[in-house]
Amino acid sequence: MQYSNYLIKKYKQIFGYVGLMITFIGIALLVPLIMIIFFPSERHMFLPYFIPSCLAITIGLLLKTGLKQDKTITLRVQDGGIIVILSWFFAIIFSAMPFLISKQLNFTQAIFEAVSGWTTTGLSVVEVTNTSNVTLFWRSMMQMLGGAGLVVIMMSAIIGPHGLGLYQAEGRTDRLLPNIKKTTKLILTIYIGYILAGTILYSIFGMSTFDAINHAMAAISTGGFSTKVNSIGEFNNISIELITIILMFLGTINFAAHYLLFKKEIKQFFKIGEIRFMFFILSVSIPFVVFLGLNTLYENIGSRIRITVFEFTSALSTTGFSTVSYKNWPEIVIFIMVILMIIGGGAGSTAGGMKQYRVYVLLKSLIWNIKNYLRPKRNINQSYVIRPDGKYYIFEKHINDISHYVTIYVLTFIVGTVIILTQGYSLSDSMFEFASTLGTVGLSVGITSASAPLLVQWTQIIGMILGRLEFFVIFYALLRLIIDIKHINNNLKINHPKKV
Repeated sequence: MQYSNYLIKKYKQIFGYVGLMITFIGIALLVPLIMIIFFPSERHMFLPYFIPSCLAITIGLLLKTGLKQDKTITLRVQDGGIIVILSWFFAIIFSAMPFLISKQLNFTQAIFEAVSGWTTTGLSVVEVTNTSNVTLFWRSMMQMLGGAGLVVIMMSAIIGPHGLGLYQAEGRTDRLLPNIKKTTKLILTIYIGYILAGTILYSIFGMSTFDAINHAMAAISTGGFSTKVNSIGEFNNISIELITIILMFLGTINFAAHYLLFKKEIKQFFKIGEIRFMFFILSVSIPFVVFLGLNTLYENIGSRIRITVFEFTSALSTTGFSTVSYKNWPEIVIFIMVILMIIGGGAGSTAGGMKQYRVYVLLKSLIWNIKNYLRPKRNINQSYVIRPDGKYYIFEKHINDISHYVTIYVLTFIVGTVIILTQGYSLSDSMFEFASTLGTVGLSVGITSASAPLLVQWTQIIGMILGRLEFFVIFYALLRLIIDIKHINNNLKINHPKKV
């Protein structure tokens, strides 16, 4: 009975934190309405955002009443995972409502668009030419908030004794400063600073202010939603493409690595194993495609370099912006892009994928094993990698954990690809689309659309969520939730037996 009381108190805390998140989402839904000031003809979009905002704020404040400081309650990472999952669930539901209320999308399509926004994927079922500026801004804003993370945003303003558990539950380990609250504030400062810089640069080189704001938010969050049908390719401006490449790079780098740049520790920054690995991947793949992969498709070598650098940076950073169509691209180039999307961006960044850090450690472990095999048995050498915080020694447990994650990721990729295959698409297209989905990339060969089969859309919805929140966080959180519910339920049966 005592443990059941403890669980009840714990879940009051959990739902209290979820209430805070929902309240924040409700407030966020009001921000796009500012666009009505600049686009008065879109006054009809007021209620589709105002109604879910009021609903979210009301529910959030009601749940928040259970949030009281209690030193007897300790929230672990699994409990933090429950908060994160519930918060993301409500964020998706309330964010989908404007699409439904305005009758622009049906239920599945609205959920798809909201999931794609919050997970910073960028795959879209919206026709941007027939979409209001209010909604276009909301799509970009979802990506900005999803990239920063609900937990980071909340903890930069309010934090209790459970901050670390919540922070880790969203898949983050990049503590820039000893204090979690200071870390989250610094992350947001860096993040917003890049968005402002991107907006200014885009405006200088030809974008309208509205387009500049939207693309800056989508680029730094590695989201990829665009206000244009042909994405960045619509502008056909090399300066805009270069700005986008820089923002995509910044978005895919670990926030702790950004901190080194701000401290002007440039040498230490370029010593980071993950950073070196990223440049190695691009330095090998780009020349191969420029000189062998696309040489028959684009005669001008300058065009090949320009296109390949942009598209491969977009794929590896999991941003999803594009300048060209891939319909006529050779299979080998499509396959390389699939590999890049699976690898993904940096750990502790806004990017998705398996993460460069995991792949880097696995490849290093292979090299270490070969060296250990050739080295005299008495010669013991502890292996390590360079991270933003310095040397990080790698033990067998680390490699096992990474191997398990990669195995689950690959199996999920295979299952998702097979499901899309059953709907009549080619193997190449199915692999590309689900690699983009699971890696939260957003590039498409044309499968993703409002008319795509329901099975494909829901497979992608699940894939995007798994790719953003990472598998183990979801698995352990759900397992914790099931165990706690069973315990409370069994205790209720003991204390309130059925009458015969």
